[in-house]
Amino acid sequence: MIKNLAISVFMSLVSVSLFAGKTSYQYYSVGNTADVTRTTTAGTVLMGGGSDVAAAFQWMINKSGGGDFVVIRATGTDAYNPWIATLGTVDSVETLIIPSRTAAADPFVIAKIRNAEALFIAGGDQSNYVDFWKGTPVEDAIHYVANTKLAPVGGTSAGLAILSEFVYTGAAGSVTSSQAVANPYNRYVTLDRDFLTIANLGGKITDSHFVTRDRMGRLLAFIGRIIKDGWASSARGIAVDEATAMLVEANGSATRVGAGAVYFVSSNGVPAVCVSGSPLTYTGLPVYKVSGAATFNLATWTGTGGTAYTLSVNAGAVSSSNGSIY
Repeated sequence: MIKNLAISVFMSLVSVSLFAGKTSYQYYSVGNTADVTRTTTAGTVLMGGGSDVAAAFQWMINKSGGGDFVVIRATGTDAYNPWIATLGTVDSVETLIIPSRTAAADPFVIAKIRNAEALFIAGGDQSNYVDFWKGTPVEDAIHYVANTKLAPVGGTSAGLAILSEFVYTGAAGSVTSSQAVANPYNRYVTLDRDFLTIANLGGKITDSHFVTRDRMGRLLAFIGRIIKDGWASSARGIAVDEATAMLVEANGSATRVGAGAVYFVSSNGVPAVCVSGSPLTYTGLPVYKVSGAATFNLATWTGTGGTAYTLSVNAGAVSSSNGSIY
């Protein structure tokens, strides 16, 4: 619990108006609003959306040294604040709603992010994060926390989507697996790159709500597009089920917590067919499924105790070497 929670909880909302009736950002806090300094340990939480995984936040709190836990998002509320505060000893839990590039350059916003001992990117719409934060001081501040301060960072759903080097933005609307494998250049397949640089996530693309929304086909299409478009000679996908998280140490070793599984998918050369208006053909892609007590290392791209199989897409039809794509 927050120190002296019963008598010292301090909740605040700050809104800055740049123009009449227009708000730059919103700031909410529980606990001590002054900055503290704590010793932190690097790590990354990859969470798949749906129900939040308490164990993942507790892992981040432990790595934060009990400092300031900051949540950032482009829309939404401060709902995380009181809940995270019950999960461990923290100096404060703070939420920043950053809904524009103007807000993403505000000195108060940047200072709060840089002062975080743990930083979590909430769900929402990742196209907002790309539009509002890419190439701004918010991007620089996230990099400072993750790569210089070496504090834990994490994200769920849309927040997960932007942690990897390659990003499915959903800018035109969400694409289904059937749409993506039928035409990997469908207008809903909107990809971006070079937003965040986070340890162990270079050369990767992430996806969430995975089995619940049947997203394996679209992940294969994303990987095919990355290779065919010349963005990389090889690419890897990390897909996380709802109510599930992967806890990644700085050295790449990772453990799963929560209810579901995590899938690690590798490219296999250039797709045989990946052109606009035609179904995808891309065969022999290795998959490693982590569930139960299985583990995985993102640095070596090897797992222990999981299930290895291959997936193929032939003229838009996905098949598996073990009979199940999941």
